Amino acid sequence: MTDFIPCRGKTACRDDGVTCLTCGRGLEEIESTRRLIDALAELAITHDYANVTEFAAYVASKVEKKVAYRRAEGP
Repeated sequence: MTDFIPCRGKTACRDDGVTCLTCGRGLEEIESTRRLIDALAELAITHDYANVTEFAAYVASKVEKKVAYRRAEGP
């Protein structure tokens, strides 16, 4: 298992074409994360959520629970 290192922003990114040299994550992983975040933001905008902080906390909680459940299931 590895630790997640958050992006420090597009202006901080330096890469070798495969990996970000700042955070160490793969460029495909970074792009996938950005697409998912964009989709969640679009969902909140589409449904005109006034309580975006609560929506984001709900999503974060669900992700944590889903990962824990799947890890407990095993391979």
